[in-house]
Amino acid sequence: MTGEHRRTTQEMGDDDGVPDVAVEIHDHDPRWAVQFADVGTALRGALGARARRIDHIGSTSVPGLAAKAIIDVQISVDDFDPFDELREPIEELGLVWKPDNPDRNKRFFRGHFCGPVTSGAPDVNLHVRWAGSFSEQANLLFRDYLRTHDAARDRYAAFKRELATRRWETVNHYADAKTDVIWPITYEAYDWEQTTGWRVGRSDA
Repeated sequence: MTGEHRRTTQEMGDDDGVPDVAVEIHDHDPRWAVQFADVGTALRGALGARARRIDHIGSTSVPGLAAKAIIDVQISVDDFDPFDELREPIEELGLVWKPDNPDRNKRFFRGHFCGPVTSGAPDVNLHVRWAGSFSEQANLLFRDYLRTHDAARDRYAAFKRELATRRWETVNHYADAKTDVIWPITYEAYDWEQTTGWRVGRSDA
């Protein structure tokens, strides 16, 4: 699944069994692009060529799309090892590795960004994935499809806003519920990819 498609309990918080979590969806904020630029610049400086790509993904990366105010970043690498050389410079920026994340096709970090900023320090979910992997490409395709198809973007936003009117056991349960709209949009995106010859553009940072 992509970064938007499914989040694990380790990413989104502990499951205490009480359906009392509120999800706050915000109108799209142009500052999110600026905040990503700050994060991306710092990560590029920290990782250099080790990061094949550094991209803004998830809902905050799509102009006009309502979202939780958390910046999703994807780093594409050839290999996770040597891992300490990857982990340490990322953690110096305030993003903490979550070793219990069950998705073994990525390394997940989250936290409050503590590098240089021009528009407020954001909370960040950071997904490190293998360059060229299905999950890496699916995140970028989903993002680019929503950026170019307003009806799909608005359908996704309306579904998220309806879900946000409910209380949830964890934010992870909210994220799982989104698959009812994400998969149909994903199938549309795959059709679009095949008919247009979509290819991902340059790295965002």
